[in-house]
Amino acid sequence: MDKHLLDILVDPITKGPLIYDKKNQQLLSRSSRLAYPIRDGIPVMLPEEARELSAEELEKLQ
Repeated sequence: MDKHLLDILVDPITKGPLIYDKKNQQLLSRSSRLAYPIRDGIPVMLPEEARELSAEELEKLQ
């Protein structure tokens, strides 16, 4: 994932920052509690494509 792209991407719902999860190829948002997938190196920033983060995943982000 390109560092410059990560610097400008924000959560489309809350406009908050995102955390890059390299292992699972997703961008995580604490504020909306969503994980946005990265497919073929392209972040899919559509809320309907995101999945909800579990309570355990949210705790790890703290």
